[in-house]
This record gives sequence, C-alpha cells and structure tokens, in this order.
Amino acid sequence: MCVYCWPCPFFLPLCWRFSLTSPSPLILFLRRCYILQPPHPSHCAGRALAADHHCTAGLVFPQVKKKKKKEQQQINEKKKKRNPGQSQLLHFCTILRGRAVGDKHFLLLVTEAGLKNQRKVVVTAVDKKVPNGISEEQEQQTVVLLPRSQSSSKTYAPIPVEQLEEEYRLRSADDGKLFREEYISLPAGSAQGTYEEANKNENKEKNRYPNILPYDNSRVVLTQLDGNPCSDYVNASFVDGYTEKNKFIAAQGPKEDTVADFWRMVWEQKVATVVMLTNLKERKEDKCYQYWPDQGCWTYGNVRVAVEDFTVLVDYTIRKFCVQYQASEAAKTPRLVTQLHFTSWPDFGVPFSPIGMLKFLKKVKAVNPLFSGPIVVHCSAGVGRTGTFIVIDAMIDMMHAEQKVDVFGFVSRIREQRSQLIQTDMQYSFVYQALLEYYLYGDTELDVSTLEGHLHKLHNTFADGDRVGLEEEFKKLTNMRIMKENMRTGNLPANMKKNRVLQIIPYDFNRVILSMRRGQEFTDYINASFIDGYRQKDYFIATQGPLSHTVEDFWRMVWEWKCHSIVMLTELQEREQDKCFQYWPTDDSVTYGNYIVELKGDTLCETFSLRDLVLTFVPEKQTRTIRHFHFHGWPEVGIPAEGKGMIDIIASVQKQQQQSGNHPIVVHCSAGAGRTGTFIALSNILERVKAEGLMDVFQTVKSLRMQRPHMVQTVEQYDFCYRVVQDFIDIFSDYANFK
Repeated sequence: MCVYCWPCPFFLPLCWRFSLTSPSPLILFLRRCYILQPPHPSHCAGRALAADHHCTAGLVFPQVKKKKKKEQQQINEKKKKRNPGQSQLLHFCTILRGRAVGDKHFLLLVTEAGLKNQRKVVVTAVDKKVPNGISEEQEQQTVVLLPRSQSSSKTYAPIPVEQLEEEYRLRSADDGKLFREEYISLPAGSAQGTYEEANKNENKEKNRYPNILPYDNSRVVLTQLDGNPCSDYVNASFVDGYTEKNKFIAAQGPKEDTVADFWRMVWEQKVATVVMLTNLKERKEDKCYQYWPDQGCWTYGNVRVAVEDFTVLVDYTIRKFCVQYQASEAAKTPRLVTQLHFTSWPDFGVPFSPIGMLKFLKKVKAVNPLFSGPIVVHCSAGVGRTGTFIVIDAMIDMMHAEQKVDVFGFVSRIREQRSQLIQTDMQYSFVYQALLEYYLYGDTELDVSTLEGHLHKLHNTFADGDRVGLEEEFKKLTNMRIMKENMRTGNLPANMKKNRVLQIIPYDFNRVILSMRRGQEFTDYINASFIDGYRQKDYFIATQGPLSHTVEDFWRMVWEWKCHSIVMLTELQEREQDKCFQYWPTDDSVTYGNYIVELKGDTLCETFSLRDLVLTFVPEKQTRTIRHFHFHGWPEVGIPAEGKGMIDIIASVQKQQQQSGNHPIVVHCSAGAGRTGTFIALSNILERVKAEGLMDVFQTVKSLRMQRPHMVQTVEQYDFCYRVVQDFIDIFSDYANFK
C-alpha cells in the first residue's frame, strides 16, 4: 500500500516539486526511500473517489539518470560554478477543496540542510477535513520559508487596470508559473535590517517563531516599565499603506506571556481597530492565544478589557471592547477598540474566493475612525496573511488614485519594514485575484435607503423596452465559468441516473456526502450542495426535487445531516411535466427503505402549505420532527407577481430554525437551481438588510453561483430579488422596524 494512503481511507492530493540544481546527499537519500516515491495509480484505485475525499498523492520531481560517482561529482561541480549560491525551490501545488470528516493526512515538508541558510525537515501529522483552498506552507514552530535567489534583480512594472485581467490570465497559466517566478524575484527583506532587540536573550521567548522578527528600525517600541530596557519589546512592526506612513502595525499573534504587551501596544499607539486573520487553533496547533474575554472584563497587565458587543457573520466576527489603562493614579478615559476577526481563511492555503476578504476589508475601512492610530493586523507569525491583507488594501487605494497596481513594487517596499510579508506564492497570486475581482465587479453594495433610485436606473428602458442596466448586471453573472472539472462525482456513470437535470451537477468541493453503505460503491452521492447563509456556513442544502429512485437518499440526507426544515418551491407537476416525486404521505405513513415518514398535520397558509412530518429511522427506532414548507405562490411560467408571499415563508422558516436549532435547511425546486437559488439569495439578503441596512444582490448571487451552478437562473428571478427587498422595505417602511 502507498505510504500516502495508509493513514486515512481518503487521500489528499498533493503535488510537490523540487527544482534541483545540484541534488544533495539528503535529497538523493530521500529519493531512494519508499516514502518519497510517487505512488502507483493502482495503489489508490477504487478508494472512495466518489466521496469527495480525493486520492492520489505523490511527489513529482525530475529524475536523474544513474551515473558513475566520479562523473556525477564533476557535473555537480560544474553546476555549482555556473550557479553559485542558488538554492533549491520547494513548492506546493494545488489541493482540491473537500469536506472530509476526521481524515488523517500527512504533509511532508522537505528542505535542504547544508546550504548557506540552513533549512529543516518538518513532518506534520494533520487530523483535519480537507479544506477549501490551495495547499501552502503553513506556519510551523519555525516558519518554513521558500528559498529564493539572493542575487535576483528582476523587477516588474506596474500594471494598468485595463490590462489586469489579461495579466492575471497570463500569470495563472501553466499552474501559476509566472506568479511563482515573480514571487521568487521579490527581495526577502531589508539588506541593512538588524534584529538586535528581537534577538536579546530577554526577548527571545516573546517571539512566537524564532525566524520571524521585527527589524530594529521599524519595530513598535513600548514605554519601558520600571526602568527595564527590555520591557519595550513586542514582536510588531510599523508598515506603510499606499500613501499613509505607518498606517498598519503588523504583529504576531499574541502568546500567553505577551498578551499584556499586546494590549499595552494597542493603548500606547491609540489603536482603534484590530484585524485578526487566524483562528486560535488550526490543525490542532496553537496559532494565537485568546487575548480577549468571552464575556465580562479582564485585566491584562495594566489594561482592562471589557466586552461590549459581538456579531458573528459567515466570514468574520466583530467584537467591540471597552479598553482602559489603569496603571496611573487616575484611570485614563476608556476607549472603544473594534476587533474584526476573519474566520474564513482555510487551515491550508488561501480562501477559495476573494469575495469574503473584499467584504471584510470594506468593513475594516468603515469601522476604523478618522484620526485614530495605526490598524493592528495579525495572523500567527504576522507575515503571511497579514501581508496579504495589507497589500490588497494598499493596491485598491492605488487603483482608485492611479488606475494601476504595483504589487511587486509595494511588497518589495514593505518588506523593508518587516521581512517575508506575503509568505507564499499562493498568497501573492491571491492578491492579484482579489484586485481583479474588485476591478471587474467593483463595489455593488447598497444602502437600503438608495434602493429605489438604484432600481430606477436598472429599469431604465429604451424604445425597444430592453432593461439595459439589469441585463448588463445579470450578464456578468452568466459569464462566470462553470467549473466542470469539479463535477467528477456527479458525472460518474453510476451517479448520472440520480441527476434530474444533467446541467445541474453539484461541485465536488461542497457536495452533500451521505454515509457509504457497506459493500455498495457510489452510495454516498446525492445531487445536493451545501450553501452558506448570512451568518453560518453550510446553512442551506440546495437540492433537486427527488426522483422516484432517489427518495430514500433524500430522506437519508435529511436524517444524517439532522435537518428539521424542508422548503419546496415547485408543484409535483407543472405544464404537464413531472417536476418532483411526492416524497411524503398524503395521509398516515409511507416507508422508504430504512425510513418511515408520517404525516401529523397539514395546514394551508396564504401562499404555502405547512406540513408536520415525523421521520423514523427504523434500525435505531429513533424519530425526528420535520416541518415541510410547500410554497404555492410560484407560477408555472415566470415569477410571483409580488414579494409578500416569499417574505412570509422566509420568516416562517427562520422562526422554525430558531425553535429547532440551526441545522441545515433543505431547499429544493425541480432542478435545485433557479427558484432554489432565488429563495436562498433572498433569505441571505433580507437577513443582512435587517442586521445592517445594507444589501448586495449581485455579490450574493455571484457567491451562490460559485457554490452551485445556475443558481438564480433567469434575469426575471434576479430582478425578483430586488423587487422583494423593495416590497420588504415598503411593508416595514419605518426603518427602525427592521434595522
């Protein structure tokens, strides 16, 4: 059995490349070891490929023909003369996004010892579901840094915004080869930079990672305590923005013994906003100590921190603290400090899409007061994700001011202030991806008070009656690429018959996975996708209307994922065509395999039927109450005439969720895309309108289409999303009623 397969029943696809100029004894030895040999395809054949826990892992590197020892030594010496000091490049490539549970994956980081800069061999055991993102070198106890040529003098010119799309396409080709070349050409840091303070014995324990240190000339200097000269040290550096000097403080995630220093820095630098880009633990490793109380107040050194408020959203959490310095005889006036904690950065790599990061960045800009101190930005080491955030912010500012971006130049400059900002080429390419997203689609967020005027512009008509604004906006969505390469499971021959519409197939990275029946392959598949809600990931399950031969799978999904609410947006037949098999009893009960469904009540509301069902899992004799919302207000052709019915059913479903717990809501029409996407989009949009008084129909629908193809299928359905929000505002015309 392949060494990559034995730790887990499902496999992690990794592709590693070693670009070797002169193989060292370490690498040659490891090459001969079984652990470094690429697995034979037969080792992984037939092993849960349909389960979205993808297999086939291996290392890819150039093979060297066997030569006589003396001849090989001569070749090596010639290469050393041609390329003095050139080091080896270790690069991680793509990892598919998945939803495995409890899998054990082993990542092997191999770097070379004996070069000018000593490097390490690190083996990390990971017990984590496969994430949504791209594999990267994550921060270890010692952060593993990509080696690069010290003599590279290649530079890259700024890019005009109108050329950004083409430049991104060129750099992304060949597995991002040009992105890697550009990233490797960056200077690692300041040639004159020194780390004398950081390397003092008294300060070494204050550093989370011994090789990620602040330069002496740009470090944040605290006031000394009790005359102790080393009490002024914290692992944090001033970093410039696009034009604003020292706009940011890039810091490591506080350790338990540096929390007091962190809050002292926040107080002394008059910080009003803290940006956190890591979770406290990732892959069972401590990344940051929790430096705030969950509730009430706590004192860290001389700084008292009290929780005022917090809001949890799908991509980030906002916490507000009342901070007061108490060391002096008279307590200082308390200040409000807002922490914005981005929680959607995957354990591996970079976010699947930059949409969440751009929304987060806009929120940071909105909450940071004018004339406040620097914005503190930290991840774990304070270089990778921290640098990524800072560069995106600065380049968006540059885009507005100069209609061009200079990522290479800006990263080169800020690395003079803190080395290794932006830690991997994947983070570097993510910056470009975010900038392209911003350039192509801009800021489409609206305050609800401006909706009426915006709708008037969208519906501005010419003589032929075409709605140019709305059509153009929707056309941008239809131009999005459907990722057919990520639909492999649904397109397997054994699963094709389970799909109602062959164009609507769930993506592998977020499909709903059923438990595999013993001895039966491909029984883990159902045409259903997890979809994020406004506050919670995987809040919805978007699925097709069950077929006669998939009804048991449908109820198995409801049972295994502990769903209590089902929303149905189609009739069983429309225009004399079957749209959905009746999967509930008209009276009494009906049995589907191991599941019994009983009808306990059927109430007809104004625009929907409300059915109370009891689902029994026969082998365990356990039952669960299910509430079935069947919307009758959708005509066979077109869209509902008004939005009140949709507003009512969304409110009823949310009320049910509050009572039953926030387990996934199953939503289906016939194909599970058009009406289903419209319902989910409106649920998320209205939830945000109530919470923030803001809306973004375009980005909401775009996000849905990245999670399941063809969500919100027609321009009429897209227009309906706007009209329902307007109806909602008209119904609750007093803004305070829904703010």
